[in-house]
Amino acid sequence: MYAQQKVIVIDPGHGGKDPGAIGINQLQEKNVVLDIAGEILKLNETIFENRFDIYLTRYKDTLISLKDRTKLGKALDADVFISLHCNHANNSSVKGVEAYVNNSNSRFTVEAIELGLAVLNESTKNLGFKKRGLKIANFQVLRESNSYYPAILFELGFMSNTDEASYFLKYKNIKAMAVCIYMGLCNYLKIGL
Repeated sequence: MYAQQKVIVIDPGHGGKDPGAIGINQLQEKNVVLDIAGEILKLNETIFENRFDIYLTRYKDTLISLKDRTKLGKALDADVFISLHCNHANNSSVKGVEAYVNNSNSRFTVEAIELGLAVLNESTKNLGFKKRGLKIANFQVLRESNSYYPAILFELGFMSNTDEASYFLKYKNIKAMAVCIYMGLCNYLKIGL
């Protein structure tokens, strides 16, 4: 066990009757993000011997309200909240990863920015995704989290882009993205791997 184990909430977006973005290969966002969240959990348990106390907002294909997703983070007194999503654009050539933080100022805004950049940097440096940058948004999961803990919404690539949608068809790539998110988290928390 690690001293003062950090509580991490990973929020796989969508679920149940809400598939999220649907890839040009019919791959559904809700499944991609749940698979990646599951891999983060597995990595933490197996390779990193439960370095973090990680909870998912959903463990299977169910729809959880946005309010309940943030309620879980508050109830667990989370140190970090990461919401996972996949993007979609009408233009199929649009690609890359991006992180969002809330547009209101709180004592966690700077930390959320640092967390977003850490996750972005790992996924672009190690996986070759185009870095679309850190952006500001008023998404409900961020708005309701911002006063309690650093929170980001991470867009893992575009389901509307052939290369990026195809990337997530391979299990090894799901694992690779999970490793990068985990490494970004460790970098942000200044915990060596």
